[in-house]
Amino acid sequence: MPANPEPGTRTAGPSATLPPRAKLAVTAGKVAAAVSRTAGRGSGSVIGGKVALRLDPDLLRSLAENLDVVLVSATNGKTTTTRLIAEALKAAGPVVSNALGANMPAGITSALADGSEARYGVIEVDEKYLVSVARDTAPKAIALLNLSRDQLDRSSETRMLAEHWREGLQGTEAVIIANADDPLVTWAASSSRKVVWVAAGQAYREDAWSCPSCGGVMQRPGEDWFCPSCGFRRPQPHWALQGDHVVDPQGSGWPIRLQLPGRANLSNATSSAAVAAVFGVHPQTALQRMEAVQAVAGRYESVTVAGREVRLLLAKNPAGWLETFTLIDPAPAPVVLSVNALSADGTDTSWLWDVDYERLVGHPVFVMGQRKLDLAVRLEVAGVHFQVVDSLAQAVAAAPPGRIEAVANYTAFQQLRRDVRG
Repeated sequence: MPANPEPGTRTAGPSATLPPRAKLAVTAGKVAAAVSRTAGRGSGSVIGGKVALRLDPDLLRSLAENLDVVLVSATNGKTTTTRLIAEALKAAGPVVSNALGANMPAGITSALADGSEARYGVIEVDEKYLVSVARDTAPKAIALLNLSRDQLDRSSETRMLAEHWREGLQGTEAVIIANADDPLVTWAASSSRKVVWVAAGQAYREDAWSCPSCGGVMQRPGEDWFCPSCGFRRPQPHWALQGDHVVDPQGSGWPIRLQLPGRANLSNATSSAAVAAVFGVHPQTALQRMEAVQAVAGRYESVTVAGREVRLLLAKNPAGWLETFTLIDPAPAPVVLSVNALSADGTDTSWLWDVDYERLVGHPVFVMGQRKLDLAVRLEVAGVHFQVVDSLAQAVAAAPPGRIEAVANYTAFQQLRRDVRG
């Protein structure tokens, strides 16, 4: 059941009324991106966006002017949720999205420049850039999923980031769709005038024991949470994930039948359904469209390497590793772990000590990547049996029978994808 356009909804694509300078910038950006692709340096989306913004610093604002925009930000799950929302909104009209995860202003600009016929812009945004991108794109909705420690050398301490969101989103006209189970997200969103609360869950709680409002110690009985010092507490949710159903504000339950695995993706689908409803898409329609998503930028993809099935999983920080460990096949399924520490990953690997690698006891584990020795030390302390290898091919050759689960952080994951493609 496709949604009808709401009164006042934008209907023209982003390039419909671009001024001459903006059109020139878009053309130059596309040329730069094409040159980058020809040279084998990736998709070219980032360099194309940088060139375009250098020629027209206001280009992002111009491209978003004729779109209904939703922004998605979080520490984990934003790429998948962006994809799910984009699929849902296609029920109401053409969508442009930065589907490959280039989530800083240059990548976002490149994505919108390719959406000449789009009505909706579904944009993943890096946490640090959310406020500035919201200022430039005037979004109709903003989805805030979670906040936890990530890239310790680049990102702010989590409460500082929540405060940045809280101050930057105060007074916004956008509808905020926020995870009521995450105290940091709740505090960040509670300064906004229009908030839709979603009970989406929070598996990793290590960054949520200190009250973001007063610094007191949070109490967390069951799924509830509150601060006895200042009274800050979990809001009553409008939407909720219950088992494998989304419960809407009217109390109706709608089944989730994703091809993507794990509770985290059920949570992502719940938030996505709440976002789609802001744009007039019925939850049943939204969830049915999400069923078509099989993999997201290579995440959860199964490939064949030397006759063996290998499933590719991404985990970038302690919260992400915790969720990933719930997905892998039970012991003694073989597991490959790969960790890099390049600028896109964060160069500080001390977060490895916050990951519960003890969950891998009983699995034959193969360790690779730029920081394989750092990871090996952590696994030794965890009592996990492991073998250090130089490549995925070497790990596959040595692995015992069973599907191989390959878990990697950001650049290591991209390297695994390149390796399996040959």
